[in-house]
This record gives sequence, structure tokens and C-alpha cells, in this order.
Amino acid sequence: MITAGACHDAPLFETVFEQLPGEHELEHGVMDKGYDSDKIRNKLREVKIEPVIPPRSHRKEQYEYDKDVYKLRNKVERLINRLKQFRRIATRDEILASTFLALIHLVAAYVVIH
Repeated sequence: MITAGACHDAPLFETVFEQLPGEHELEHGVMDKGYDSDKIRNKLREVKIEPVIPPRSHRKEQYEYDKDVYKLRNKVERLINRLKQFRRIATRDEILASTFLALIHLVAAYVVIH
């Protein structure tokens, strides 16, 4: 799913989650604090995915999470940062979402090779 630049992704969790194949191999759902909600945690547990989401500081009941697995999220963040080094990705110049997604695929392939 491609969202507007200023839009938070958490409201689209349900839409993205529904696109998971029935037979998936996911063991962990690694997300940042913006996804810390009981609804998201319960949805992940329903399909036997361990939520690895740090709790927000104002949460009454602080949850434990696997900090070693959470550190792996940094690799995804670094990949996104590398993609944004390309101006057309960073500024979202493409009008059509399909064209923008195609450009992301091309740049991701380039970044992985180099």
C-alpha cells in the first residue's frame, strides 16, 4: 500500500494484513511504537505471529517484547533510507501509484546489487 507522505501507516494495518497469504511463514510482526494497540497485537496473535512492538510510554500495562528481534527492524529502516537517496523516491514525483511502485522496485533492485 502506498500512502500520502504525511499519512501514518497504522490505519492501513488491516488492509495490508488481509493481503497475507493463508499459509505464511511469518514468526514476528516487528513494528514501531505507532502500531502499539491491543487490536493490532491481538490480530497478530490470532494467526500465531508474535508481536514485536515496543509499548508506548503512556500505556498502563507495559508489554515485554524481544529486543534482539526488534533490532533487526533497523535493516528495513536503512533500506528505506537508501531508497530515499533517489530524489524521485524521496519527493514522490510520480502521479500514478503504480508508476511509483514500479520505480521503487527498480531502485530497490539497484540498491541490492550495489
